[in-house]
Amino acid sequence: MIDKFKIMKQFLDLDTFANKLKDKGYNGYFQTDAAYPGKLKESISNYLIDCQNDTDKPNRSQIFMLSTYLQWNGDDKHNIKSNLYVKHENGTFDIQKMDIVRTDCYGQVLKKSQLTNLSTDSIPTLKEAIAQVNDVSKQQHSSRNRGFRMR
Repeated sequence: MIDKFKIMKQFLDLDTFANKLKDKGYNGYFQTDAAYPGKLKESISNYLIDCQNDTDKPNRSQIFMLSTYLQWNGDDKHNIKSNLYVKHENGTFDIQKMDIVRTDCYGQVLKKSQLTNLSTDSIPTLKEAIAQVNDVSKQQHSSRNRGFRMR
């Protein structure tokens, strides 16, 4: 039997967690533990319901992974993805670690950054996270007009 009060309390804490991430710019679609696609609250809620029902996977370690694209440029260009490792304990949520990976169109890692000893309040904003793996000097260099100018 599912304790509905317990689930509702978790959702209340989930609202706070989701709002903090949204304020930092993380408002796209997520996957919780490589499943449950959707917006942040929807994804985590579906995961928690299955954990409560023990239908899919029990919440063994109290840490689950949230995955999302920080920047999607299409299938034929590089993309930036993030994995957030979230500790769920006593109905509260807190980010422990964050992996940020920029890949090319073939899925090869171009640059990776790993942030540890984090909390939900200390994770970088979306723009700061993207800047961790973006190579600005190459982008500026490649955008210059090449050739001779005629005056």
